[in-house]
Amino acid sequence: MSYDLAPLMPVRRLHNFLYCPRLFYLQWVEDLFVESAETVSGSSVHKRVDEPSHLRDEDLDLAERAALRSVALQSESLGLSGVVDLIEDTGNGRELLDYKRGAAWRDGNGEPVAKENDAAQVAAYAMMLREDGIEIARASIYYAAERRRVRVPLTAELLDSTREAIAAARETAASGTCPPPLRDDPRCLHCSAYAVCLPNESAYWSGLQAEPPKDKEPPRPPGDEGEILVVQNPRAYVGRRGGELTVKLEKETLCRHPLEQLQALYLYGAVQLSTQALHGCLERAIPIAYFSPAGRFLGMTGGLPASGTDARRGQYRLHEQPLLRAKLASRVISAKIHNQRVLLMRNGEPPKPVLARLAELRDQARDEGKSLDILRGIEGMAAALYFEHFGTMLKGTAFENFDFNGRNRRPPRDPVNALLSQGYSILAKELTGLCHAVGLDPFLGFLHQPRYGRPALALDLMEEFRPLIADSVAISVLNRRELEVGDFTRTTRGTFLGDEGRKQFWRAWFRRLDTEVTHPDFGYRMSYRRMLDVQARQLWRFCRGDASDYFPFTTR
Repeated sequence: MSYDLAPLMPVRRLHNFLYCPRLFYLQWVEDLFVESAETVSGSSVHKRVDEPSHLRDEDLDLAERAALRSVALQSESLGLSGVVDLIEDTGNGRELLDYKRGAAWRDGNGEPVAKENDAAQVAAYAMMLREDGIEIARASIYYAAERRRVRVPLTAELLDSTREAIAAARETAASGTCPPPLRDDPRCLHCSAYAVCLPNESAYWSGLQAEPPKDKEPPRPPGDEGEILVVQNPRAYVGRRGGELTVKLEKETLCRHPLEQLQALYLYGAVQLSTQALHGCLERAIPIAYFSPAGRFLGMTGGLPASGTDARRGQYRLHEQPLLRAKLASRVISAKIHNQRVLLMRNGEPPKPVLARLAELRDQARDEGKSLDILRGIEGMAAALYFEHFGTMLKGTAFENFDFNGRNRRPPRDPVNALLSQGYSILAKELTGLCHAVGLDPFLGFLHQPRYGRPALALDLMEEFRPLIADSVAISVLNRRELEVGDFTRTTRGTFLGDEGRKQFWRAWFRRLDTEVTHPDFGYRMSYRRMLDVQARQLWRFCRGDASDYFPFTTR
């Protein structure tokens, strides 16, 4: 890659490369950066030196015993840019100082020494400063964990190895191939990108490891901790005051939510949203989803997605290969039929021949070599059987009050179908946002045909989760009597949930997404919300060529 065509690489990405080439690729090429306790702590350590010094002249000349903080540098010849934390004049020459949150290494005598990637980072800064005519007499790293400065000798050997590392990082970035994950390496446990990288899972998906690893702790995807704010009063106004979103009804403030505690914002109908609130959500990557008053998903607003160029190019190539598309469709359809059958077995009273036929259709879909049209036919037959006996899962008063005579939609004509449509709409929204976030094109699928305004890839990913999330929520709210007949509005244009009924539905929906289940391959327990993220990232790897197959989620 020619340096004059490539962007300048931040020196901190060189630091990533020497720590883990895969981390470097994910953050520099794919732009996948995840905040963690460690990165937040590191930002806190830098607070004192992050405020740039004011210059009286245009150069960086230092008076004796003076200091400059947060000095921005760039070098076209090295292909680097970066910000030096501190440059001090000690009276015996200039010293370059970089701040790190952790502790130093120890040599054979127990003396503190700088870590390899830390040393290379300050060496790169020193070379950039020398290009600007500023000679650095010595360099040090301040390790905040032990409140100690550790010297970094700027030897010819260190400078040469740093130049070699810069060239190797550039070559890795230009290759278009993400480096393989580390294997059983303790560095993974302290890496902020662990939940995105998924090293153990990736090794299994790519075929590097024959058996799935049995990890005790599941990965935690980014943005998993925040709350979801749902606003459905058409007269409501969502604004921003400082670091909070405020929801007002006329002049009354109904609630306040700190932006850093929000995971998503869902708006129903003609809710007003201020530009300041919109900017606050965009800056913090908080997606805003828009629904019609009846609950139909209309679209969403979000920040720029991950670069995802490799995955998107792979996704477009995959779409032109019918055999690969059929292979993926086979996996997804067989998983969907399996999950439908399990749900009926758990909650309903279907005849044994029906369960046997569903198992047969599941196995037929699993056999490779079938065309997409044949697979869609198998899926249609299974869906007809499933919905024919769906009503057996309604118990007691739910069975008496809510008659279900099969699936209908656009618009739904009865309460059960209204709940199913609502659930499918929200699930489509969830997976559209995840596809966008991981760097895939939500509108180009492998099973569903692309159509204007249709998130085909999200609908593909959604198939295996329809019965386990959306159908399960519909059954639960009716059998628990959380919704009654009066919570639905029947009109000539269809049957829809009223405002109070929708609130009950959302409570049940969040409850289901927070329900923990056991991963069928890796054995750890994670919420459905996390499982959606893991499956989206697995498909992202398949499109990139990093995974040899796609493993859908199935329940027992």
